[in-house]
Amino acid sequence: MPAEERRVVVTGLGAVTDLGVGAGALWSGLCESCSGISTITAFEHDDDWSTIIAGEASDFDPESVMSAPDARKADRACQFGMSAAVEAAADSGIDFDSGDPYRRGVAIGSGIGGILTIESQYERLLQKGPRRLSPFVVPKLMVNATAGQVSIRLNLRGCNTAVATACATGGHALADASMMIQRGMADVMLAGGCEAAVSKLCIAAFSAMKALSTRNDSPETASRPFDRDRDGFVLAEGAAVLVLEELEHAKARDARIYAELLGFGITGDAHHIAAPDPEGTGAGKALEFALASSGLNPEQVGYINAHGTSTPLGDSAEVTAVKRVFGDHAASLAISSTKSMTGHALGAAGGIESVASVLALHHGVLPPTINLDNPDEGMDLDFVPHVAREKQVDAVINNTFGFGGHNVSLVFKRW
Repeated sequence: MPAEERRVVVTGLGAVTDLGVGAGALWSGLCESCSGISTITAFEHDDDWSTIIAGEASDFDPESVMSAPDARKADRACQFGMSAAVEAAADSGIDFDSGDPYRRGVAIGSGIGGILTIESQYERLLQKGPRRLSPFVVPKLMVNATAGQVSIRLNLRGCNTAVATACATGGHALADASMMIQRGMADVMLAGGCEAAVSKLCIAAFSAMKALSTRNDSPETASRPFDRDRDGFVLAEGAAVLVLEELEHAKARDARIYAELLGFGITGDAHHIAAPDPEGTGAGKALEFALASSGLNPEQVGYINAHGTSTPLGDSAEVTAVKRVFGDHAASLAISSTKSMTGHALGAAGGIESVASVLALHHGVLPPTINLDNPDEGMDLDFVPHVAREKQVDAVINNTFGFGGHNVSLVFKRW
C-alpha cells in the first residue's frame, strides 16, 4: 500500500499520573476536576525551599509491573514508562507473542531521563567513593532506557527510538511513530513519554529559573493556566503510552479503535532556549502545519488540549497563536489545560495529554481547566472552566511545546 494511503489509529492507552495508575484513573480524575498536586514527600525540605509542591504518583508500585530485581535496575521514570506501555499493550488486544516483531516498534522518550539515579549515585560517589557505584547506573540514567526496556519486554524488534525535546518529547514521539507507520516501516508502534523529575536538583533548578509556582499553602490551586494570578508551573511525574496502528492492520484483527491520529505540525521557535516567542509564531505555524497535514479547515476542530503550563509568558503566547490561526472560530473553540489538574510532567506531558485528547473524542466529554477564577487580560476564549463538559467534537488538537523552542501540534479525529 502506498505510504500516503496508510492511516494511523489509536488502539491502546496506558498512563501513570498523580491522579492514579492507569488511563482510567487519569480520565476519571480529569472528568471529576481533581487535582493531583500536593506537598512533596519525595524528599525533606525546609524554609530554604521556595517551592515544596509537586504532582507525585504516590499510588504507583513498580512491582505491580516488574519483578523486584528488575525494578531495582530501572529508574523511576523507566518504571513509569514500563507500566504505561504494558497497560497500553494489553488494552490494544494485540498478541505480542506472535506475528512479525520487526513490524512493531517503540518511540518513548523523556525530557530529563534518569535524574533520580544521577542524584542518588552522585551522592553515593561522594560519600563512599567510585568503587561503590551500582553497575546499572548508565543503563538506568539513559534517556533511551525506557524504549529499550519496553522493546525487550514486548519483543518489539522494529524501530526503537527515544526522543528528548524537553516538554515536547511526548508529542514528538507520537509524530515520529506515526511517520514510521505512514511510510510503511511499521504496522504497530508504542509511543509516548515518561518522566520522574520530582527531585531535589530539579525542584531547585526550576526554582532558580523562577519557573515554578510558590503557592505552597494551597497546592491544589497552584496550577492555574490562563488565570491572572498564575505564578508558574507545578512540576509533576508520570508516563503515558499510546499504541498506534496502521488502520487496515487494526481492522483485520477487529480492533477497538479510539481515534485516528490524522496529522501533526512540528516547528522550532529559533528565539530563546527557555522562553517562548511572545507572539507565538512558531506555535502558530505548528498549528497551521497540523491543519494542513490533516486536510482540515480550522472550523472542523472542536477542542484544543492546550500546552497551558500556567506560566505568564507561555499561556499568553499560546493563546495569541490560537487566535491568529483560528481567527473568528477561536471564539467557538473549547480549549482546556489538563495541567491545571495533573501539573506539568515535562517529557511525559505530550503523552498524558494525548491520552486525554483521545478519550475526550471517544467519550464525548471535554476535560476542564480548574482554578480559572479570574481569566487574565486577553484570555477571553472558552477554557472550559472548572467542570468537564459533555460535548461531542469531531477533531481535537493537542499542543506540546518545550524548552529549546520545540513545538508539536497533533490532530486526532473521532472514530
